[in-house]
Amino acid sequence: MTVSVFDRKGTAVTAFPHAPAKTPIKTPAGTTGIDPRTLLHWLEDGGEIAFLDLREEGSFGEGHPLLAVNIPFSRLEFDIAALVPRADTRIVLLAGETVAARAASRLSALGYTGVHVLAGGVEAWSAAGLTLFPSVNVPGKAFAECVEHAYHTPDIEAAELDRLIRAGADLVILDSRTVEEFERFHVPGAVSAPGAEIVHRFADLVPSPDSLVVVSCAGRTRGIIGAQALINAGVPNRVVVLSGGTQGWRLAGFELERDTPLPPRPPVGPEAGETAQRRAADLARRFAVPVIDRAALERLRADPARTTYLFDVRPPAEHAGGHAEGVPSAQGGQLVQALDKWAATRGARIVLTDDDGVRATVTAHWLRQLGWDALVLPGLVSGTAPPAAHAVPAAPPLATVLSADEAGDRLRRGAALLFSDSSGDYRRAHPAGALWANRSHLGPPERFDRAAGVVVTGRDPVTAHLLALDLEEAGIPAAVLPGGEAAWTAAGLAVVPSPSEPADADRIDHLFWLHDRHSGNLEASRAYLDWELSLPEAVGTPEAAGFRIGPAAAR
Repeated sequence: MTVSVFDRKGTAVTAFPHAPAKTPIKTPAGTTGIDPRTLLHWLEDGGEIAFLDLREEGSFGEGHPLLAVNIPFSRLEFDIAALVPRADTRIVLLAGETVAARAASRLSALGYTGVHVLAGGVEAWSAAGLTLFPSVNVPGKAFAECVEHAYHTPDIEAAELDRLIRAGADLVILDSRTVEEFERFHVPGAVSAPGAEIVHRFADLVPSPDSLVVVSCAGRTRGIIGAQALINAGVPNRVVVLSGGTQGWRLAGFELERDTPLPPRPPVGPEAGETAQRRAADLARRFAVPVIDRAALERLRADPARTTYLFDVRPPAEHAGGHAEGVPSAQGGQLVQALDKWAATRGARIVLTDDDGVRATVTAHWLRQLGWDALVLPGLVSGTAPPAAHAVPAAPPLATVLSADEAGDRLRRGAALLFSDSSGDYRRAHPAGALWANRSHLGPPERFDRAAGVVVTGRDPVTAHLLALDLEEAGIPAAVLPGGEAAWTAAGLAVVPSPSEPADADRIDHLFWLHDRHSGNLEASRAYLDWELSLPEAVGTPEAAGFRIGPAAAR
């Protein structure tokens, strides 16, 4: 079973898992190495486990194990606490030998006690005959494709939709992506209904039961999830998904509507809200979604041997307008599509909340089919969430911070200047004389003058501090100049672009794989949609990925 793999320009070049293994990577000293087959057993044994791929996003997106969660090493110590909040979680790291050793040491210093390394890294995984998947957030995308197969979600081609629009047919197009994505581009006439909002607001958005409802996204998967959510919720309308979403629309020769800011959306109407709550209650019953109260949440969070994530699935604007302390925002539809951005510990519990339970229930009914233990707690949108009783990691250390005057003085005395933001940010604008640097690919410390030291700068303090700390550990005096353009100017530095630097081959943080599919490259769009269609075959059976698709009574 294989899946196509593409080079940085989107050309199909080979297929996994048949690529020959490169020189094996040794297990870093002081860590426990495991082989791929042991890791597969651990992923299936029902216990909690976090399988972390520490490569930068560009490298990760060119090919990774399906269930690996990407935490780039350039951000590791600052990002891991939210993704793996229990310090004694069983962790397996995937990285090159040098990075794996450094990462294991860093995690141990933060208090993580169950760190292991996949011996041989990604090469060992491939050599064992196991599939590598391109792109990011692949489990959510594969799940959606398996949902379409299991439920036979109906679709409509772009040409047929265009014909109906021109004929004045009674239809409503709902776009299930985020508001920000919708504002950038969408099918003309579409209405924004991101994620679980599609059920929550349905009666307001589609007042007539006779209207055809067409659900669109930018490709296939969020459209499938949005359309099938409406069908599962029992709306009376005929519901279809737009085949290929906005990319399918463009491939059919039609133009998109672009750059259309949306005004703030009013609250859901009383009747629509009551209808949504009835549908959510029926959804919870048919899909066996547990609904709990605060006392039950307190008991779950008091368990020191389990991880219990807690997320507010309302849109970010609602969360920003008021939320319970200790409950992060994770909008419902995005949580289904990209759960690996919020939760890395497989086997953990996930408690979802919102104001009335509708959006939490819609999201939970999908997460349970994804294979997660998801529960709903309506109404936790104020006050303070109960704390977790398990061991928590320590806060990461910080590097020395310089003022603009201090940084300017060091630079005049010969210090090297490193820019730690993304390679794309470097190309757009950076301080004159700065070199782009990524923590995963820093090079030998001998290239820096130990007497003069290094100044690290960037808009993102996370990558700057971690890079400076690594330099300090290597014996190179290093400190951080925060503040972005204003600080650079104050330090006497001009701000310049470099459109071709760093070279494409060095941009390990940028995913080139079919990256221009939303920028007019129709061949890239066609290849991407074909890849999404191939995911069920690449995964095998849904159960192999942990999916449990269908109503509870049918499982």
